[in-house]
Amino acid sequence: MVEFGSRNSDCGCEAFGLKNLKGLYWNLSEPELYEQALKRGEARLAAGGALLTETGDHTGRSPKDKFVVKDENTIDTVWWENNAEISREDFDRLKADMLAHAESQELFAQDLRGGADPAHTLPVRVYTELAWHSLFIRNLLLRPESEELSRFVPEMTIIDLPSFKADPNRHGCRSETVIACDLLRKIVLIGGTAYAGEMKKSVFTVLNYLLPDKGIMPMHCSANAGDDGDTAVFFGLSGTGKTTLSADPSRTLVGDDEHGWGPNGIFNFEGGCYAKTIKLSREAEPEIFATTERFGTILENVVVDDRRRPDFNDSSKTENTRCAYPIHFIPNASETGQAGHPKNIIMLTADAFGVLPPIAKLTGAQAMYHFLSGYTAKVAGTERGVTEPMATFSTCFGAPFMPRHPSEYGELLKRLIQKHGVDCWLVNTGWTGGAYGVGHRMPIRDTRALLRAALDGSLKDAPYRTDPSFGFAVPTRLDGVDPLILNPRETWSDPQAYDAQAAKLVGMFIENFTQFAETVEQDVLSAGPGSRAAAE
Repeated sequence: MVEFGSRNSDCGCEAFGLKNLKGLYWNLSEPELYEQALKRGEARLAAGGALLTETGDHTGRSPKDKFVVKDENTIDTVWWENNAEISREDFDRLKADMLAHAESQELFAQDLRGGADPAHTLPVRVYTELAWHSLFIRNLLLRPESEELSRFVPEMTIIDLPSFKADPNRHGCRSETVIACDLLRKIVLIGGTAYAGEMKKSVFTVLNYLLPDKGIMPMHCSANAGDDGDTAVFFGLSGTGKTTLSADPSRTLVGDDEHGWGPNGIFNFEGGCYAKTIKLSREAEPEIFATTERFGTILENVVVDDRRRPDFNDSSKTENTRCAYPIHFIPNASETGQAGHPKNIIMLTADAFGVLPPIAKLTGAQAMYHFLSGYTAKVAGTERGVTEPMATFSTCFGAPFMPRHPSEYGELLKRLIQKHGVDCWLVNTGWTGGAYGVGHRMPIRDTRALLRAALDGSLKDAPYRTDPSFGFAVPTRLDGVDPLILNPRETWSDPQAYDAQAAKLVGMFIENFTQFAETVEQDVLSAGPGSRAAAE
């Protein structure tokens, strides 16, 4: 086997069971990975220097093909209602077959870290079949200094082989695609998909399992900080504005997707960003747009014209077009990936029913209710079969990545909010003036103005009303914001139609929350919409 690059000679691929490889490229740099990806026909160059890649049939995650090893160690600690199980025997058989499949191939290895807080970092070694996957994970995780590589010892290992096809009868999985996680041995096996995001989300899943035992809250959120150190956390599902709203030129970007909250404050799990590019514009999101014109950025499933210029409005390949870049491509990004304890938590939702206000102040109990609910809405056309707005409840704003029961994360967050006196807000980046198809998207100018007022503290002094359906406090006036937009009912041409839509959404919240009725305290249960206590 021929090996290239820098590595720890005392901890090679044999320790994981890889053998008889044709070649192994260790910790190649960005230019070297560009050369390999282009030489192997994996990618093309875009105008501006980014690397153009495609993921084939899988243009997003495959949540139904993700499995967690169930054994005597995890049977009582994993939320099995949310996580599909695979036996240790099937996992070991899958691993052996993937290692055999890798023989005689050239692989790429990256030694990286998950977690910017040195006290809680996770060393991760990632083996990939594709050169561009190696660049992707190098962009997305934290990159050790070159002198560290000679003594690097991984605690977690990922092997990513898109050409490997799983056998459901042999491996205990569902299809030829598989993402199998052994949380105790910290091994992730990915086969049958070229979607690169599976790798980064696997690291998040493992950290979500490990960190709560240390009293650290893992969060699917972005984060930024002001000049005086006031940190803000933005929870939100895909499409709610988590990346866009945290990339504020007046504040330092800590990270755009995954963080921990521990004794030292907030810390990024990653060293890069994986931003959606559909309808990306230079005017609305200049910092993110600029990364798409840089060498080192990966453009995933993005359509280009005959001069290789991206067309971010073209969704013919997928709505889930992405760019992956190291976080230092954002001019005001944090150099350390760390910040103090948050002063504000923002829970983002894209309400396609046009019911929720652009911003609402939450009590601690209401914050827990909405955190456990994790509400947003899909709109018509984003997925096959979706013909009208569809409510989506993803607990903790990241159910697919939560190995433990939501109540564990909820209680941990509740304690941290109380300890540090954090203000909590619900922000609707969805529709107003009617549901999707009738109303219009909440103006981003107004969203940014309301957020600035929340973060600088001035929104606390605004007059408020109590929302009759949801019980939270809604500001009625803020300089520079149309007061009409602050009361969604007044933006509808038919107020009775709004009332009916609001009642419908309240019912969806109540029905969804029944799954938590026996695991939360009464104050949280009473903080939900439609509750007498919530409205008082």
